[in-house]
Amino acid sequence: MLLTIFSQLVQQIMPLFVTQRALYEVRERPAKTYSWQVFMMSNIIVELPWSTLGAALLYFCWYYPIGLYQNAEPNALYPTNAVTERGGLMFLLIWSFLLFSSTFAHMLIAGMGDAETGGNIANLMFSLSLIFCGVLRSPTALPGFWIFMYRVSPFTYLVDAFLATAVSNTEVTCASNEYLKFPPPTGQSCATFMQPYISRAGGYLEPNTVSSTTECSFCSIRDTNVFLSAVSSSPTHEWRNFGIMWAYIIFNICMAVFLYWLARVPKGNKNKSTEVASTGEPPKAIEGNLEKVLSSGD
Repeated sequence: MLLTIFSQLVQQIMPLFVTQRALYEVRERPAKTYSWQVFMMSNIIVELPWSTLGAALLYFCWYYPIGLYQNAEPNALYPTNAVTERGGLMFLLIWSFLLFSSTFAHMLIAGMGDAETGGNIANLMFSLSLIFCGVLRSPTALPGFWIFMYRVSPFTYLVDAFLATAVSNTEVTCASNEYLKFPPPTGQSCATFMQPYISRAGGYLEPNTVSSTTECSFCSIRDTNVFLSAVSSSPTHEWRNFGIMWAYIIFNICMAVFLYWLARVPKGNKNKSTEVASTGEPPKAIEGNLEKVLSSGD
């Protein structure tokens, strides 16, 4: 649900950028008030405080009310207190997600003629990133040809970091309707019967059925890291994935500047044409050709 904010942000940023770009190209650029590099970087940098404010609102309205911080508190399996570290990392991940969204929008619209085209392309790329990030389908279930999409999707690393930061390194407590109930073999207690399986595959018995010889209540998962491994998420890659998100952000910024230069900045003969249009005086080479044509009588 958090990722769906991406398309909303992109749709709001692009029309504003197109308006600002139109004003710059008909007013500031001809007057040489400031360069196109300043124009591009100012549009990108101005999103920083808004992304920070949005990250703070998302963080305090989502992370703490749900109670995800409790998973970082010391427990029997993991006695280390990581509430502060994981809380701070979660804020940084949300912040990097919003920064990625804004810089991605600028990258797409930098060379586009209108916001509608940029928005359509953004929605297509958002859908592909979401489909192949490992949430809807695990990487092991993807056809071999499409595994590259799992590797290049930025949401792959973002979701991995979100999951690991939110629920890793804590105990699982099954609800009463989640226990598997079955009778042990005759003459054996639940603990005796299930111990070899638990030592190999994990899980735990409900405390009041450990010594029972009539009915066992078994929870198949005791550690949240077992769940994370089942969805291809690792509790040791959170900070690495945060760094990868910054690589995507920097790539977006560089491509936004490059695409604007490629598609919108006058180059070569275009500069000469602009000079002729603005001064009304043709270059020397054109003047010489005009004199030859007039002198020949043609």
